[in-house]
Amino acid sequence: MAKILIFPSNSLILSDLVARFGHEPLTLMRVIRQKITEVGIDSPPINVTPEDPKRGLKYAAVDVPSGVRGRMALLDPLIEEAEAAIIVHEADYSFGCMGCARTNELVKYIVRNKDIPRLELTYPTNDDEAREFVRKIRDFCESLTHKAEVLA
Repeated sequence: MAKILIFPSNSLILSDLVARFGHEPLTLMRVIRQKITEVGIDSPPINVTPEDPKRGLKYAAVDVPSGVRGRMALLDPLIEEAEAAIIVHEADYSFGCMGCARTNELVKYIVRNKDIPRLELTYPTNDDEAREFVRKIRDFCESLTHKAEVLA
């Protein structure tokens, strides 16, 4: 089972597909859940730890808007854990909106430069494209499963 970074990282549909095909989807929802349920953080949404700014600064300079650094602080654990990635371009807002164009470009850039298998797809606009979209995700996940079996 591979840990697959999904993008948009809050897409329930993409998360479900990855899980159905036997892998662990790395999602933003998981990181946020940990942040708000973690012992020691008393009052969400003011749930910033001293480590969070350091994580954000790992990817973006001090003069980059704080929203970018904050989002990168949340995405850092996912990027670090990722053994593979699925990136969906031009996704509809209902598929999983990430909300910050600069952060989106930075995440895609970092993932592309990370030495992991990745699948990049364009969001489907009709039924035939949707079938092909799911088939490509299935094939990608199966290739990761076969690769893991060979290594074992």
